[in-house]
Amino acid sequence: MRLAFVALIAMLSLVVSGCASRAPAVGTGADFWSGRLALQVEGRDAQSFSALFELRGDDQRGELVLLSPLGNRLAQLTWTDGQAELVSSEGRRSSSSLDALVQDVAGTSVPIAALFEWLRGHPMAVPGWEADLSASAQGRVVARRHSPPPAASLRIALTR
Repeated sequence: MRLAFVALIAMLSLVVSGCASRAPAVGTGADFWSGRLALQVEGRDAQSFSALFELRGDDQRGELVLLSPLGNRLAQLTWTDGQAELVSSEGRRSSSSLDALVQDVAGTSVPIAALFEWLRGHPMAVPGWEADLSASAQGRVVARRHSPPPAASLRIALTR
């Protein structure tokens, strides 16, 4: 279940080995990012995860695929208006919203809309979160949550 948490992030994000269902179409001008992400959550249930990822779309419609270092799919998260679904080796989970699915799987909220802005290099204030975009021109974004607990950090290094 904690692996699924990463899929939601930047936001939080999340793809089954073999054949997974495809994401909803996201227009030809849709944003696309790929690279590496690492998520650390502190506290009583501390956890850490890193994976390669491919992210398409925006906070309203898109797909996040998490990959192993060898390129195998670990999880796939797809979302569109009023529906979000996570497919992983643990099965399928769905919700009426991406934010709700992230909250359910991760046990904590992730600022999904802000994550897309940060990836574009645009600052967006989120209560309790601090995003360092000073290296966004080099494809690096670091976001830290200080409140509410547990503290968390998300590091993203883009390859495109």
